[in-house]
Amino acid sequence: MLAKVRLLVAVLWAGSLWTTGYLVAPTLFATLSDRVLAGTIAGSMFHSQALLSLGCAVAMLVLLKVATSDWTPRRRRTVLALVAAMALCTVASHFGLQPMMAELKTAAGPDGVMASAGKERFGMLHGVSSVIFLVQSVLAGWLVLKQ
Repeated sequence: MLAKVRLLVAVLWAGSLWTTGYLVAPTLFATLSDRVLAGTIAGSMFHSQALLSLGCAVAMLVLLKVATSDWTPRRRRTVLALVAAMALCTVASHFGLQPMMAELKTAAGPDGVMASAGKERFGMLHGVSSVIFLVQSVLAGWLVLKQ
């Protein structure tokens, strides 16, 4: 039973990443004519997704402790490393890069950061954040497969 819960948590985590990052956020920017609004909504969704990621990481750690007695130590270490790396991606992006990006948005005013002097720095931070998200997304697929 707990093995199924562990799989469900891994799938929830991976699915939330993939849905938010590769379906919802691009759809917002493709659909809404106001890019500032699209960015605001996407940012709010990525915030919720980051909190969900941290919750899934904690749940996976608990489940790894109590529901993997039949696993080899190597498999347990691999999955633990995946969970830790994915959590680190969330922490680095959400608590490291996102506050810097939010500061640039605030400083930019109502016209948005892409019409401000902070445009290049924002683009660089956004690019780094996107790479971290891609890495986390690949790790998520690996996490599901390791269940």
